[in-house]
Amino acid sequence: MSRRILTRSPWDPDAPDWAACRAAFRWDLPRVLNIAERCCDSWAAVAPDRVALTDLDAAEHQRDWTYGDLRDASDRFAVALRALGVRRGDRIAILLPQGPATLIAHFAAYKLGCIALPLFTLFREDALAYRLRDSGAKVVVTNPEKLAEVEALADSLPALKLIYTTGPALAPVRSFWADIGSAATDRFRPVVTGPDDPAIIIYTSGTTGDPKGVLHGHRFLLGHLPSIEVCHPGFDAPGAVAWTPADWAWIGGLMDLAMPALYYGTRLVSHRMRKFDPEAAWDLIRTEGASALFLPPTALKLLRAAPVPVGLAVRSVSSGGEALGADLLAWGRETLGAPIHEIYGQTECNLVVNAVSRGMTAPPGAMGLPVPGHDVQVQTADGAECAPGETGEIVVRRGTPVMFLEYWKKPAKTAEKFRGEWMRTGDLALRDAEGYLRFASRDDDVITSAGYRIGPTEIETCLTGHPDVVMAAAVGIPDPVRTEVVKAFVVLRDGAAWEGLEDALIARVRERVSPHVAPRSVERIEAMPMTATGKILRRALRDRG
Repeated sequence: MSRRILTRSPWDPDAPDWAACRAAFRWDLPRVLNIAERCCDSWAAVAPDRVALTDLDAAEHQRDWTYGDLRDASDRFAVALRALGVRRGDRIAILLPQGPATLIAHFAAYKLGCIALPLFTLFREDALAYRLRDSGAKVVVTNPEKLAEVEALADSLPALKLIYTTGPALAPVRSFWADIGSAATDRFRPVVTGPDDPAIIIYTSGTTGDPKGVLHGHRFLLGHLPSIEVCHPGFDAPGAVAWTPADWAWIGGLMDLAMPALYYGTRLVSHRMRKFDPEAAWDLIRTEGASALFLPPTALKLLRAAPVPVGLAVRSVSSGGEALGADLLAWGRETLGAPIHEIYGQTECNLVVNAVSRGMTAPPGAMGLPVPGHDVQVQTADGAECAPGETGEIVVRRGTPVMFLEYWKKPAKTAEKFRGEWMRTGDLALRDAEGYLRFASRDDDVITSAGYRIGPTEIETCLTGHPDVVMAAAVGIPDPVRTEVVKAFVVLRDGAAWEGLEDALIARVRERVSPHVAPRSVERIEAMPMTATGKILRRALRDRG
């Protein structure tokens, strides 16, 4: 069954006219919309034996999961949760790596009218505690590896009522697979949801204050699809296979590939890579016949440095998080025989600009053009559209379904994100005479490392929690592979010993927040550079290196 979005507008896949398509494109959102229905149950109704997921880490459970399997398992889990008092609007935290349990938990949450809360398995005590407490999560679904951490936090989380593990369980922890096995699918009827009903919270770190929960409605699935269709023209072709090494707790892994693959009926491959191994990745891509890939820039750089096997079936690659450069794009064309398409967006409003090989000739280093269905401008500080060649802030007009509903429990922060009808990204860019956007810089202090956007606040809070640290600042330092790596600067209390403290502070962030945000180095300084209003001058620290 055809599910193409851009077929509703004047779009010729062989000779696309971007300007005409953007001018004519109109969103046609249905009155009833649910991510689980679109990505699972609708396929299960017409092709229950169609393979949806191949799990390369399968041990106790099957390797291939059909749409019928995922529908039945998510129905059963929803039955179990409802019987235990889970109701519409409750938050269900999903602290799992790639795999069938992750999809089952997501789909059960959406069918119940609950809000899914994907969490990185890299998160440690402080990061988990904040997100679980701020969201008021009622349920956590995790694996044996993370179970002890969740149990240790339970007493400090008054809203948390149910903990599930995908491994062996002892009361009061419940067994995910046992509850699914004992529930009856014919006892569940999904709630009715619309496009604006809350579906998912994805936390993003900013530059000041605590992390913010970005709340999206069910509509944001459809909002991603025009970009997917121009990046992966054969995404729904017979035999297509999709894979990404990106964690599904990240909007890139989840919405730039995983959920759209299921929406289009494309077989999705899941595999947990604890550390990205380019040779193992090439082997997976070849063995599974992966044709559509989402590869963060760091993964692409590492893959380029490894031997490329013969017999690949790659047809298209998307990548985002930083500019790729002309040499990397040329490598994709010449070595892979497939275009690498650059994508741009934010957790709050994802996939709104593309640089693709069809219908445009984006200059090297350009972000590309706005995707049909999204109105994107570069504006001055007073809201006027910038002239060609003038640097300003990238903004997106309200009305696109990929835009977030609000920051969870932060109405003031939500209001600050908008200027009239335009959502402010905080990213600076310029537009050339042909309309192509070129990224200039961030307008804040977010650190971009290996495709992750890292806010300094959690790192600094963790560092200043050490009794010897009076002040701390985290900045991004240029790195040839990861774009940036985190470096911290600290001011110590009088009399504090420095010997051994750098390693201890790095370990503290790694153990209490997450390994992927831990500083690569910590430098002791006598005084923190500050503005007249008492803000840290991070630019001075970046210049210091």
